[in-house]
Amino acid sequence: MGNTTSGKRHNSGDDAGPTITANRLGDISLEDDFAPSLFKTSRPSRDLPLDTYQRPRSNTVTHSPTLVEKCLPTVFRWEGAAKEVCLSGSFNNWKNTIPLAKSTVRLTDRGRQRHDSDGNGDFFTILNLPEGEHQYKFYVDGQWMHDQNEPTVPNAMGTLNNVVVVNKSDFEVFEALAIDSENSGNKRKSDYGQEIPPRRSDKIAGPPFIPPHLLQVILNKDTPAHCEPILLPEPNHVMLNHLYALSIKDGVMVLSTTHRFRKKYVTTLLYKPI
Repeated sequence: MGNTTSGKRHNSGDDAGPTITANRLGDISLEDDFAPSLFKTSRPSRDLPLDTYQRPRSNTVTHSPTLVEKCLPTVFRWEGAAKEVCLSGSFNNWKNTIPLAKSTVRLTDRGRQRHDSDGNGDFFTILNLPEGEHQYKFYVDGQWMHDQNEPTVPNAMGTLNNVVVVNKSDFEVFEALAIDSENSGNKRKSDYGQEIPPRRSDKIAGPPFIPPHLLQVILNKDTPAHCEPILLPEPNHVMLNHLYALSIKDGVMVLSTTHRFRKKYVTTLLYKPI
């Protein structure tokens, strides 16, 4: 059993048989309005019959995420006297010109900065460009010019354009420095206040231990038998220019120091009563 194009049922003697109209399908209870859209029937138009009505299909096309190409900062500089300098290139499809900022400081051949009193400085600008090769040209005081100190390539007009190659590998050092600074910044406390942090309990309050190579004081050694009694043995070079103190005895402090003058070593003793 099915519907005919005239809306009548087969094998029926009644000419005015029931027909299915769009108004019948449109009678949906309010509970269906809160059902998920997967099971809801869209309300058809009242002016269209059932056989010509097409249910709108749900949009099942998923949009893939757009990959954003990372741009890298690139410096453009024009050297020479000029009133107005602009820049254009393949990175903006040669549609418009980008003005350059004028600076009164010039860079010498050795990389040093020099201030120009006449005001004829260089022109700079920094653009974020994607990785790859880019052609550009300067618009200096109403004329298109290229920088002779930078690489060039011929163009379709028979002239030359400057070319710059932006490589991500050139910025790996800066990225590593940024990561290091970020990691070191995380170690620091982000909150500052008026509370003084407690002192370290493991810190020794007394003086540090004397290095072992300074323990061999020549005044504490016995003079060898083959040496003259008035002469001291040759000291180690690490013992020079140090001040040694003897334990206080009978209210007298004894200080000693050893200096070298050419090939001679002189040890001086200082006695101070206390």
